[in-house]
Amino acid sequence: MEYRISEAAELLGVSDDTVRRWVEQGAVDAGRDAAGRMTIAGAVLAEHAVRLAQAPGDPVRARRSARNRFTGLVTRVQIDGVMAQVDIQAGPHRVVSLMSAEAARELELEPGSLAVAVVKATNVIVEAPRERG
Repeated sequence: MEYRISEAAELLGVSDDTVRRWVEQGAVDAGRDAAGRMTIAGAVLAEHAVRLAQAPGDPVRARRSARNRFTGLVTRVQIDGVMAQVDIQAGPHRVVSLMSAEAARELELEPGSLAVAVVKATNVIVEAPRERG
């Protein structure tokens, strides 16, 4: 599977220009499709996504069993009694967490604050599109 620059950017939650810079800098190998448009092989894009996820910068220096971490901005905090709903926008992904109101207050979560959603699940459903549009 080959992805155009705009598709690669959308998948990684960055701008088209960022992907073009990666190609220019040699961080990502690109080719051309039959129409002459720049493309990136899916396997190459996946390898780069893994490298990005492993980049240093995690402020917590603890070992973890959960591998799915989504860093993003809090977009909404709704506190109702003892529970809170916290929405995080992590690139193109919206992650919603239900937690105690006490936890939301202790974490000082509010729209615009940086947060990391950590997901550990025993059941993960994977879907693949039938056709690429």
